Amino acid sequence: MTEPKKKTPLYEKHLAHKGTMVDYSGWLLPVQFEGIIAEVRQTRQKAGIFDVSHMGEFMVEGSGAAEYLQKLVTNDIATLPDSAVRYSPVCYPHGGTVDDILIYRYNREQYLLVVNAANAAKDLAWFKENLGKDVVLADISSETAEIALQGPNSLSILSSLTNLPLDKLRYYHFIPAVELAGVKCLVSRTGYTGEDGFEIYCPAGGAPAVWEALWQAGRVRELGLTPAGLGARDILRLEAGLPLYGHELSETLTPLDAGLDRFVSFKKPVQFIGREALLQQKRAGTAKKLAGLIMLERGVIREGYAVTAGGQEIGWVSSGTYSPTFEKSLGMAYLDHELAVPGEAVEVIIRERAYPARVVKTPFYRRDKNAMGNSRGV
Repeated sequence: MTEPKKKTPLYEKHLAHKGTMVDYSGWLLPVQFEGIIAEVRQTRQKAGIFDVSHMGEFMVEGSGAAEYLQKLVTNDIATLPDSAVRYSPVCYPHGGTVDDILIYRYNREQYLLVVNAANAAKDLAWFKENLGKDVVLADISSETAEIALQGPNSLSILSSLTNLPLDKLRYYHFIPAVELAGVKCLVSRTGYTGEDGFEIYCPAGGAPAVWEALWQAGRVRELGLTPAGLGARDILRLEAGLPLYGHELSETLTPLDAGLDRFVSFKKPVQFIGREALLQQKRAGTAKKLAGLIMLERGVIREGYAVTAGGQEIGWVSSGTYSPTFEKSLGMAYLDHELAVPGEAVEVIIRERAYPARVVKTPFYRRDKNAMGNSRGV
């Protein structure tokens, strides 16, 4: 018998907005509302609101919490201050990636971990297997909802609901207690779109009220807020050159493979799981290099497509799509090192035909640049 799909606390809101619902990692979530292309453009130009309540959340508490996390994650959290957020991969002993997560530090003995929905059960088992002394690990996913408010108008929309100086909140920092629509929320200046924006965590039961307050603020103030689904979110993260587990990272792909060297600290005092394997890989070099691709003719790059040069296969596409922002097809691909150089001419094999493409730098999109090609080699 097929397992029933899980619904987020915002399921009825999605139906009210005529969202097209799909199964994503066992959750019923909207893939689109008005349309994926329109939602991408609206988020880039004004603001988009996303339901990301399917993500997993774990609390790590206790006098051994900091040391425990230092062992689990590749990044160094010793320098992470209170009310700040840090991104980090989590690795197996062989260097492959368990997941890539966000770490929210309340204080030295209390942390919130945000993990990918498809990996939540696996992550929880891994964290329990490696549980340290004087540490309490709690899965709070079912009682927590998450709403992402992204885009250039997100600050104006959210600021209309609170007197707190959100304009002073720095990127990758958070305020642990913000009252929105009568609901106590954690508000962080983070996101997965390449835009300025916020991620809001609240009790599951309060999520509809928070969503409605944000929606009304964005519409009444004519700030252009639109509901956006999974389709737009994936395009936005790809345009911003952000990795997705199962594509750029996996149990067989390491953080070094994905070019995430800056999130791997070999110098931190605690020996993290996977350190020796990653150190060996760093010395030997990676088999392939992750690079950006842009199509020179019509044809859409998709995950798994082969990439060739001179008739020889040199790699494969890890993520690909049509970009509404640039009106071109673009993607990320693992390529032979000597050809993973901006400006190199390659081909993408689409239905047994070779289509010309060019290797480019990533990210494709940066919000401080308003056209692809400005200082990015595209």
